[in-house]
Amino acid sequence: MRTAALSLLLACVAANVRAQGVEGKIGRFYDEGGWTVYRVGMSRPLLGPLGTTLHGDYMHRAGEAEGAFAGLGFDVTAFQGAGNGPYLVAGLGGGMGSPHSRSFSSLWTSWSAGAGYELAPASFLRFGLEGRWREISLDRRTGFELAAGFALNLGGGPRSAAPRPELTPDNPPVAGGSAEDEPRVVTSALPATPGTESRGARLADSVIATATEVMGRPYRYGGTGGDGGGFDCSGLIQYAYARHGIALPRRSTDQAREGSPVKTSLSALAPGDLLTFSNRGGPVTHIGLYIGKGRFIHSASRGVQVSTLSADDPYGRWWYVRWVGARRVVQ
Repeated sequence: MRTAALSLLLACVAANVRAQGVEGKIGRFYDEGGWTVYRVGMSRPLLGPLGTTLHGDYMHRAGEAEGAFAGLGFDVTAFQGAGNGPYLVAGLGGGMGSPHSRSFSSLWTSWSAGAGYELAPASFLRFGLEGRWREISLDRRTGFELAAGFALNLGGGPRSAAPRPELTPDNPPVAGGSAEDEPRVVTSALPATPGTESRGARLADSVIATATEVMGRPYRYGGTGGDGGGFDCSGLIQYAYARHGIALPRRSTDQAREGSPVKTSLSALAPGDLLTFSNRGGPVTHIGLYIGKGRFIHSASRGVQVSTLSADDPYGRWWYVRWVGARRVVQ
């Protein structure tokens, strides 16, 4: 079992070489007299709401008692880095140490699982508090671990090389950005003259209407809306287009290659375009459907909702700085 755990850790090192973030934590492992825990890690998005973190750990007994552990750990998180709110975490670890000295003479492995809560005062900075139940193989130590720390998103801030034009009075954002603040019936902003509206514009309006019909459905990882259930981000996009005879791939990373590229500028977008996002500047981790006037519909942590692309609106800015591309499926 120890050999398998260490092999998994080595594989995780290779998978996380291209880290997109760095984080640090300090905490206490409540076993016997207690242990002080230090952790420094590198994180990157994995798929949908999932992410991974590779970290180095050091633990020593609190107070004057001897004993220390050092090693590596690998965590899988769900909904971490998605803004203010809770997240889940589970991990494996291993290394060398001794419960009664600092000789680092014995091999140890561990597993842990728990939850945390984080606040994101800026697009590149997060603070969090995390609690886990941990079990260490050496002497079969078990206990609760509480830690606090911060994370820096490398590449998650605003891009300055090609600034986007500001929203104008002719193309204003909708105040707020949550599903509760938006009307449940949404129409596109395409100008239409009776008898002259293009077939593509009508098709885009129909796709948008289908997406808005499921406003308020909950977020479900892997969800495609079957039996009235929830959606994940790519499931909503696939569902809305499929209802009108357009088959799209299942994953957001594959959907991000469909159609033709569109300049990442609000003035270049048309209703029905796909908007792609990345949490930390790497692979696409989220996708939405543009509906006009700086707004898009998507399935996120609060379910199917309408949000804005705005540098001024607090919730809209979170998406604005993570907007990395646009694709036009309906010409």
